[in-house]
Amino acid sequence: MALKGNLRDFSVTQLLNLVSVAQKTGTLVVERSQEQIFVSFREGKLSFARNGADAAGLTMVLYHAKKLNAAQVRAINERSGGMSDKELGLLLINSNYISQQEILSSLQSYYLSMVNRLFTWSEGLFRFDSELLPPKDRITVRISLENLIIEGTRRMREWEQLQGEIPSLEMALKFCQRQGVNLRNLSLSADEWKVIAFINPKNTIHQIAKATNKNDLEIRRIVYSFIQAGLVE
Repeated sequence: MALKGNLRDFSVTQLLNLVSVAQKTGTLVVERSQEQIFVSFREGKLSFARNGADAAGLTMVLYHAKKLNAAQVRAINERSGGMSDKELGLLLINSNYISQQEILSSLQSYYLSMVNRLFTWSEGLFRFDSELLPPKDRITVRISLENLIIEGTRRMREWEQLQGEIPSLEMALKFCQRQGVNLRNLSLSADEWKVIAFINPKNTIHQIAKATNKNDLEIRRIVYSFIQAGLVE
């Protein structure tokens, strides 16, 4: 029987648990609105993932992982021509640009980030296709699902709490009028400073998230911390 349905009735963690227990091989395709995410498994382990609209190649994955800078990416792309990711990976290793472990860890982080996005989806159509496998020219990994399921359960609980506190991303934020508070004296992370820079009654939380490249969970988490600290309202 085909595995398909809606996330309203069957959560992502339940799907991952089923894939793990049954040691399934194939690809889980999940879509909502204009977004589509493909998550591939081999014998119950995560092997590959991509966003349907953004099938990032190896150089871009390494760039976003800060393993390569922009100049290196340009030089590699000029040199590599039409190489596959597997061929490019060997070229980078043999040219001492990067180690095999750095490539694998960067890809693992990228694939996991795709799955983590799904934990914030409460609705969306899904289907499991046992015939759909990762492209042969892409580099695959083997990641056990047990820890991912545990982390996913935690994230879903956090998501439900944050969604209750911040039900809509279409609301705008403004700084609270508090005397004696100087933003320059605040101890914030780099990501928090990026969000602070866009706080303006003209910007919705959704617009801030897009400008700072944050997903729904990340932006809600940061905004909620600001609200709790009395910085914004």
